[in-house]
Amino acid sequence: MNCRNCHTELSETDDYCKSCGGKIIRNRLTLKNLFEHVSETFLNYDNKLLRTFIQLFKKPEDVIVGYINGTRKKYVNVISYFALAITLSGLQIFIMKKFQTELSLYDTTTEVGKTQQAFFDSTYSLTTEYQSLIMMLYIPLYAIIAKLSFLGIKKFNFTELIVVFLYGQAQLSICIAALTVTLIPLNILSVQMLGLITMPFTFFYFAYCLKRVYSLNFSQILLRSLLFIGIIGVLFILAIVLTLIFMYYTGNLDNIIEAQKANVEAQRALKDSIN
Repeated sequence: MNCRNCHTELSETDDYCKSCGGKIIRNRLTLKNLFEHVSETFLNYDNKLLRTFIQLFKKPEDVIVGYINGTRKKYVNVISYFALAITLSGLQIFIMKKFQTELSLYDTTTEVGKTQQAFFDSTYSLTTEYQSLIMMLYIPLYAIIAKLSFLGIKKFNFTELIVVFLYGQAQLSICIAALTVTLIPLNILSVQMLGLITMPFTFFYFAYCLKRVYSLNFSQILLRSLLFIGIIGVLFILAIVLTLIFMYYTGNLDNIIEAQKANVEAQRALKDSIN
């Protein structure tokens, strides 16, 4: 008898392959053993997925630093966990598109509001459509900011910091996707409220993970977190400047300025007519 995964020769009494560690399957696939396999994989308390999810809240350093140091069997590996998060993010986007109402952030009774709302709608549609790609691009950016924020602490190199944020971002994305799928269809939570809740939660969770993996006390992580926020603030201002430049070259900025002028003129004319 040979292993069906790596074709290593096995004895009749082997339950697992001595080469690849794969479980020996002797029975044909039926609905019963298929359900048992799914239950064992996803519903068993002691399975890797549930254990990884729980420990990333209780002791994230056990999962993250363990993986960095070579522990690869105890928890779901970082790539698989991030891939699961991306899959659930796709389900989240589907739910948001199906159940959310129109996000009207501006007064569309004015020309300025209509222009601003149109720009927001196009931007929101783009970021939603490419959410998974954007989520992946966040990771190296976070790693660079952490590298700058934790200067003087040479515990992790750049690649290891990417592992830290891959696990952290995956954990956050899974939680946010779960909230979206369960609460938005029931109208318990709106998309706007979800965003307000997840922004501070994201910051505190990353701070918590970094505190644990770097073994810092409260004052140390507070200082590093403020530095982290400061760097993000600078990058945010830079992003605004680049957005304004983009709007200028695409004509959106001129449209907003012209609409603002028209709105001011209309309000002035209305005031003069009343007087």
